[in-house]
Amino acid sequence: MPDVPPHAPSKINLKDYKKPSFDVETVDLDIKLFEAHAQVDSTLKMVRQTAGDLVLFGEDLELLAITMNGEQLTTIDYEQEAGKLVIGNAPDEVVLEIQVRICPQTNTALEGLYMADTMFVTQCEPEGFRKITFYPDRPDVLAIFTTRLEADKRYPTLLANGNLVEAGEVADEPNRHYAIWQDPTNKPSYLFACVVADLDVLTDTYTTSEGREVTLELYAKSADIDKCDVGMQALKDAMKWDEVNYGRAYDLDRYMIVAVSQFNMGAMENKGLNIFNTACVLSSPETTTDARSFSVKAIIAHEYFHNWTGNRITCRDWFQLCLKEGFTVYRDQSFSADQQSSAVQRIDDVATLRAHQFSEDAGPLAHPVRPESFVEINNFYTTTVYEKGAEIVRMIANTLGPEDFRKGTDEYFRRYDGQAVTVEDFLSALSITDDKIENFIDWYRQPGTPVVSGHQDYDSEAQTLTITLRQQTRHVNGFDAPKPLPIPVATALFDKDSGNIIAERMLLLDEAKQTFIFEEVASEPVVSLLRDFSAPVQLNYDYQDEDLAFLLEHETNGFNRWQVTQMLVNRILLQGQGSKSSPDVYFQALAQTLPRLAADDAMLAARLLDIPSAQELASAISKDYDPELVKAQRDGLYQQVADTLQDQWATLYRQLPMQSYEDSAEARGTRALRNVVLDMALTANVEGAVEWAKQQYENASCMTERFGALKAMVNHQVANADAYLADFYKRFQADDLVIDLWFSVQASANEVSADDIQSLLEHKDFDWNTPNRVRSVISAFSSQPTALWTQEGLDIYTGVIKKLDEANPVLASRLVQVLSRWNTLVEPRRQMAHDKLVDLQKQAASKHVLESLESVLNAANG
Repeated sequence: MPDVPPHAPSKINLKDYKKPSFDVETVDLDIKLFEAHAQVDSTLKMVRQTAGDLVLFGEDLELLAITMNGEQLTTIDYEQEAGKLVIGNAPDEVVLEIQVRICPQTNTALEGLYMADTMFVTQCEPEGFRKITFYPDRPDVLAIFTTRLEADKRYPTLLANGNLVEAGEVADEPNRHYAIWQDPTNKPSYLFACVVADLDVLTDTYTTSEGREVTLELYAKSADIDKCDVGMQALKDAMKWDEVNYGRAYDLDRYMIVAVSQFNMGAMENKGLNIFNTACVLSSPETTTDARSFSVKAIIAHEYFHNWTGNRITCRDWFQLCLKEGFTVYRDQSFSADQQSSAVQRIDDVATLRAHQFSEDAGPLAHPVRPESFVEINNFYTTTVYEKGAEIVRMIANTLGPEDFRKGTDEYFRRYDGQAVTVEDFLSALSITDDKIENFIDWYRQPGTPVVSGHQDYDSEAQTLTITLRQQTRHVNGFDAPKPLPIPVATALFDKDSGNIIAERMLLLDEAKQTFIFEEVASEPVVSLLRDFSAPVQLNYDYQDEDLAFLLEHETNGFNRWQVTQMLVNRILLQGQGSKSSPDVYFQALAQTLPRLAADDAMLAARLLDIPSAQELASAISKDYDPELVKAQRDGLYQQVADTLQDQWATLYRQLPMQSYEDSAEARGTRALRNVVLDMALTANVEGAVEWAKQQYENASCMTERFGALKAMVNHQVANADAYLADFYKRFQADDLVIDLWFSVQASANEVSADDIQSLLEHKDFDWNTPNRVRSVISAFSSQPTALWTQEGLDIYTGVIKKLDEANPVLASRLVQVLSRWNTLVEPRRQMAHDKLVDLQKQAASKHVLESLESVLNAANG
């Protein structure tokens, strides 16, 4: 029997969806902030849609008064229980006036209205608005919001959605002031936002393709305002990109972004007032790595793109979360591909998918891109919903082609603007030029990663090549048996003599087994499949090592070259899982390709040296996973690469000299390859490499160079590495985001121990109330399975979850999900992990953590 706690909360099912009985036309909010509490007065104008009670949601609210159509209600007139306020026999037209008291100063869950350091902010997606006032808090209730904010003048910044219509001093209270904002667009409550703070602002303007002049404002603490220029430029670039590629212009006169240090998410697309985790908006060469800076640009774009794919067209219910997130991730990935090498962007996309989403699909947390049920929707902000959701949109775009895909998206915006819709609505609009697109609905309904296997047969007399492909998806407990999915397989044939492409075709594998015939093929070619990762599947084709080495040398697409190296590496490392390959072919191919590629595309050259992470390798092992053995094999291969190419590292490092900082794709590539080469040289004990690291740290022109050197010295336990850690801390102790790096480089060190983690948790700068700081230690620690999957490691990790469960259950639940692969461990680790999880389950309090634990522990029954 599965381990199910006696207090397991009930599930919400997609099949039970019903329209709300009442719609909301307008909302007037009056939020007054005081020293120890806030008072919220709301006026809701409501109209009946269907039969039924009037249902409002509310959590952690003290109800002070409620009137309906001018008459005071008493407890006889309504029922209040289990997070709901229910009014029976309400008339068809209702004006509700509600007054509540809340305590944002003690709200550590970081949902609703809460105090973050010295500022008050909101986070309402998915169900945080019900912690501000009683409301039909669901995404299919859209209304016009007017918000009045009132606070002490020591908080001069008063912001809310929409346009500022009035501001001034509160009558008879000279130390208090107010501001009134109105959002003219219908929106669900999850897009509500307000900020009460003391912030500086960076201001700019943008004129849309429709001639609207938009004021752009990026708010941050005064010490951080000089780190906002990258974000502002990214916002303008995103606005232009969306006009050019999707014909979508911004629709308000003001666009605001606010940087917040204590935030569970990366960022939130609240209409006209985005709230961002500081890590996702602040950037400067001195304090931000290239990877993080580029991520800032992508996240700025992602939240802006939500204005159309999420805000103006939103979700009917939270089961449709993939509708707004999958489409928007695809859009931000496309934007990012235009800002750097498209091949490198695709590598980044797929590396993330394989390391995290494939692992999710392979374990007990596997779920469809559109879930069928949930207890707590916060638990489904996953890589399956986001990244796999984006891959489905990409498959559709590739199947339709650019012109027809644009016709489909134009129809989607035309047909559903201002509405809350479903995945079926999305596919209906995109299918106007090809009704087969609606068949992609099964990708949204079916969990698991398909495995595509195949082989080829060449007929020299007929000069035909026959490719046979099969697809198979594992059956996930609780779901119907998997059915064949439409899988686009981008294919090219390479002539073995010339190395040139002789044929290209997009194959559509939509049956369990299919054959595809290429005619007029003069000699047997080398086949390149799944080019540009045309579908989110695992490929198991009957390649010889020599075929893969050939493709590494001759492929015309940078992503495909990287994909080939990953196939070779996985064959070497997963020999115990049925793969078999000699490393010699891989080493020889690298030796021939790397020097030439380093001169042409340094970023791609750096990525060709990627070796899959321990987590990704673990996801391919279904039984008797030994973290120590996998680490030894991975480290051993890394050592072999470093030793085999030892003579190249010094030459390459000299060819990549440090120069004054420049933010360009070429410069970022140079810095990335230099860091990889430095680490390889230290691994191979190249003479002088330790000195290279020290000189790079001391003479760095940017954080990428300095942190790259520091990380290499820490991981290789270079003499005086502790002194460089101390210097790093001293240089940047006033910058929280950089100190997050300082914590993470130690927590993720190759030889980190449980004692090291405990020391970091006890450090004076560790802050349990700041998710970034918690993740900098605990998430970094989880990247080292040999330390995590021990008695001491799990004691610390589960102890952190217990501590966070009551204060911040959203963060605690996400930490639980990291443990989902416990069931694959070799004994006695497996039993030890099970016992720790059962003990955690007995003590868990939140529905967030309980749902995740139930799913994770059910692995024993899978």
